[in-house]
Amino acid sequence: MTEDNKLTSKRMSRRRVLASAGVGALVAASPFRINLAMAQEPTIKVGFPVPLTGPYGTEAQDQVRAAEVAIAEFNESGGLNGRKAELLVRDDKLNPGEAATRTLELVEKEKVNLIVGSLSAAVQLAVNNVTKQRGIIFNSISQSDTINEASDFSKFTFHEALNPHMTAGAVGRYAFPKFGKKVAFLTADYAYGHEMVRGFQEAGKAFGIETVTDVRHPIGTTDFSALLPRIQALKPDILCISNFGRDQQIALKQATDFGMKKSMKIVAPILLYTGRVAAGAQAFDGVVGGTSYYWGIEDKVASAKAFNDRFRKMHGGKVPSDYGALGYGGVKTLLMGARAAGSLDAEKVIAAVEALKYDYYKGPQYYRKCDHQSVQSVFIIESKATPQKGDADVFNVISTDEPNEANLRTCEALGHKS
Repeated sequence: MTEDNKLTSKRMSRRRVLASAGVGALVAASPFRINLAMAQEPTIKVGFPVPLTGPYGTEAQDQVRAAEVAIAEFNESGGLNGRKAELLVRDDKLNPGEAATRTLELVEKEKVNLIVGSLSAAVQLAVNNVTKQRGIIFNSISQSDTINEASDFSKFTFHEALNPHMTAGAVGRYAFPKFGKKVAFLTADYAYGHEMVRGFQEAGKAFGIETVTDVRHPIGTTDFSALLPRIQALKPDILCISNFGRDQQIALKQATDFGMKKSMKIVAPILLYTGRVAAGAQAFDGVVGGTSYYWGIEDKVASAKAFNDRFRKMHGGKVPSDYGALGYGGVKTLLMGARAAGSLDAEKVIAAVEALKYDYYKGPQYYRKCDHQSVQSVFIIESKATPQKGDADVFNVISTDEPNEANLRTCEALGHKS
């Protein structure tokens, strides 16, 4: 290279450096700098451990579908100052140990910002134990009384689902004055079943009910033929079947086959939409129960109509189930809390979620501050013999327990200091 060429090269290099410096200064001074930085921020990660395999798999898969609706709506409406959210689903296999492992993986490996999920009383306590120790907000979408108690609760714990005291209480207050005082229980032998029985019995005190038996069975029971005659022989006025998923479908089918509906009223604290669709009208005929959500309320509740329509659009015209709706609400409340806080800082999000007065899919709701229980309506439903609006039209809403803190256990009873 000649001396002239070397000199020219040095001048060009110097101009490039100065030009680059000028661009850097321009970016630093630009009003768009913050937006550029935000565009480079990672997504908001929402961990979602649910039992995709096992006896509650159908319900869990619908929770995922509904959670996807909440994520899509949040992102399309601008996210958190442009920052989008994503759903990280894990299979907890309906096992507390597996749930703890998957939750640890979500927290430590995936660095999730929020956790929503679970579909078992015992499993959600395992998830909650992991999240509260690590300062991660967890919104449970499964029934439990214990998760609200001071021994398991933390400020990081929220509970979007109904709890057994609310659910069984609402069904009991409807059923006991109408159908009689001699009550038998067929109960899944774990926390969900035990807490439902306690809820029925607490509500029954005002009506003077008599518990004639409480027959318990393990999860996954496929043959109730040795248990049902024991109940039948006691001639109760009411049989409360407190189980879930396929257990409920099989128990109702076999109770129908045994002719038990002819001599007693069968009620359930929770009647599952997915179970009714799978088992058919005959097994559920005449059975009364409770639910946190039924898609058919869209005729009267605008937020339900909007949620159902978006779910239909995203999932091939299907309607959401009851537990699916909880997946939607559990994710939506935390993301909207983060948006209100303008931050993912846990303390700020907690305060924002505590302040929410929301109607996202079923009517008015809010979280009670002492235990972060969602105060909400309980719908009393009865199975339809003949659908009028297609195959999904399986229940009638025959009564509504409106949102009322008086229907919850008191903060003091849960061990919280006033």
